[in-house]
Amino acid sequence: MPTAEEMLSVAAVRTLAEILGKAPTVAAVDLDGAAFSERGRLVRDALLADLPAKYPSFERAIRKAMKDPRFTGWMIWPVTEAVAVRAVPDAFDAGLQLVADLTSRLTGEFALRTFLAADLDRTLATALRWTASPDEHVRRLASEGTRPRLPWAKRVPAIIDDPQSTVPILDALHRDPSEYVRRSVANHLNDISRSDPALAVAVATRWLTTETTALVRHALRTLVKAADPGALALLGFPPPAALTVTGPVLGRANVRVGEELPFEFTLTNEGDEDVRLAVDYVVHHRKANGTLTPKVFKLTTRTLAAGESVTISRRHSFRPITTRVYHAGEHAVELQVNGRTFGRTSFSLRPQA
Repeated sequence: MPTAEEMLSVAAVRTLAEILGKAPTVAAVDLDGAAFSERGRLVRDALLADLPAKYPSFERAIRKAMKDPRFTGWMIWPVTEAVAVRAVPDAFDAGLQLVADLTSRLTGEFALRTFLAADLDRTLATALRWTASPDEHVRRLASEGTRPRLPWAKRVPAIIDDPQSTVPILDALHRDPSEYVRRSVANHLNDISRSDPALAVAVATRWLTTETTALVRHALRTLVKAADPGALALLGFPPPAALTVTGPVLGRANVRVGEELPFEFTLTNEGDEDVRLAVDYVVHHRKANGTLTPKVFKLTTRTLAAGESVTISRRHSFRPITTRVYHAGEHAVELQVNGRTFGRTSFSLRPQA
């Protein structure tokens, strides 16, 4: 992941000040040691200090800057945020249009949150019109900017409380010719699935065709990992009624941090028909307070013919990583097949040698 300086650098902000002309506050903004989000706020506030207070004059300054080819990249992010602050009180529609015009230089998805918080219905109506734009960046903005759980962005409680409100936008875009747009649609529906699984499955059911299978699979990924039966059945993985699972058999009972835990298991289809299987495994990690918390890891998907048996081996790494702290003590591993769990087996994790 790029650093804050690599995304919104001091050099980029100095260039922005040059492009705008008389922008002493922007030129002098101190970004030393500032995190990414803080940089955005600092530059936004500097722009609001330097540019005209009245929206028409403010927009003219931005549109003049848009004629400069250097006016692009991450410097656009705080600009769109400043547009939202200036526009919401008395130039709402003009501000939305300016954000859309800027979004191909760098997405205006974060600025859109200010409009959504101020007037949800008005902003969603505009976003729905954007779904017919010839510009894929604007179409993506309609989906990405209205996501319930957009990363790095402030939450809009009204969208989380009413997940149905953004579905018309997704319906208009789920077969968009641009993979860039469709990816956003899938991520948006995945956001919805976290608060309303039934709605996400219902929408995905309407969408599912041969051409949209990949999108639906990506959109339901959180529900699949959570073993949601509706999501799994929709993707062709119903409960495995005639499946026998043996294992997991662990290669060792004790493993140190930094080592790997080998294990294997056998799947046997006892039925008279082929069965499609989504095979995952779950590691129950010990927390600092001694409780165990599960983490699902994807393993494989395959079809077992009637009477067929297969043995699968896996090695799970306990190499130290920045996103997880390992605590010594009893852990457990179990299998998850089409949402059902099998064979929970304990082992001991010891400190790194």
